[in-house]
Amino acid sequence: MTPSFPHRQSAHCESGVCANLLTHHGLSLSEAMTFGIGSGLFFAYFPFVRINHLPLTTFRSAPGRILRQVAKRLGVGVTFRTFRDAGKGMAELDRLLAEGVPVGAQTGVYWLPYFPPALRFHFNAHNLVVYGKEGDSYRISDPVIAEPVLCGAVDLERARFARGPLAPNGKLFFLTNVPKRIDPVPAIREAIREVCRLMTRIPIPLIGVRGMRYLAGRMESWPSRLGERKALLHLGNVIRMQEEVGTGGGGFRFIYAAFLQEAAAVLDEHGLLDFSKRMTTIGDHWRDFAVAGARLCKGRPQGNDDFPALARIVRECADAEHGFFRELDSLVRSRG
Repeated sequence: MTPSFPHRQSAHCESGVCANLLTHHGLSLSEAMTFGIGSGLFFAYFPFVRINHLPLTTFRSAPGRILRQVAKRLGVGVTFRTFRDAGKGMAELDRLLAEGVPVGAQTGVYWLPYFPPALRFHFNAHNLVVYGKEGDSYRISDPVIAEPVLCGAVDLERARFARGPLAPNGKLFFLTNVPKRIDPVPAIREAIREVCRLMTRIPIPLIGVRGMRYLAGRMESWPSRLGERKALLHLGNVIRMQEEVGTGGGGFRFIYAAFLQEAAAVLDEHGLLDFSKRMTTIGDHWRDFAVAGARLCKGRPQGNDDFPALARIVRECADAEHGFFRELDSLVRSRG
């Protein structure tokens, strides 16, 4: 059993879990640095992919990709396991804990009893760390919760084997072969270049800044095409994906701004400080969209709160990010 674990509350579950696992193994990284090296920033709008019967909007890379990219770029070993049988999945968790191994797990938020009822919804890609067991309960470091918690075995099993979109299938992961020292410079440069490529150079209209503009166009048509009630459901879902599911649009941009601030010191590149400030401003504008959209959804619009105005904010964010990532890419490439 692992007697202790360096629990740190974070803004986002996967980057928080990754940072805490690395710190446990002696490689102390902040959540922001982990998120940045994992190229976590992203955007896509997939109208043909449905979550709870509504189109998928994502402001981050695919679940699991941050951890995989961090491990690859820093030379860290990571093992992933999934299970068809819940009993075998719980037995493997117990075996690893008995060996003193803190274990990451993918879970369904709805079935975690320590979440307040108002915050439980069917989202199956929530990451946490199980680091011990007391009787029939597990010690859990959930990075979006202020302190470690206990979770009953029945509840944890239900969360690990939740059904539906992004079903975790009991997924467990743990780190192996963690180097004592790393050189973060090449990892940071490669990670920044990848985000710039994904946001500006993928020739698919659903991804990056092209995806933002596509979403804006669809948003303008929702009231006439779907009717007012369904249009508000679609809008509410975008806002939920932005602000509640995995930190979202503004939040992820604030994390990335913090990463660029840290990267400026590591790379000795003071120009990144200006990019950090610019990304914070972009994050603020995404929050403007969320606040105005929430007012519209609640039937309390102010001023120009309507679908065309919201689409205009999304286009402004797209324009700002297009220029931002093109210039950031040029800076990083010019320095090696």
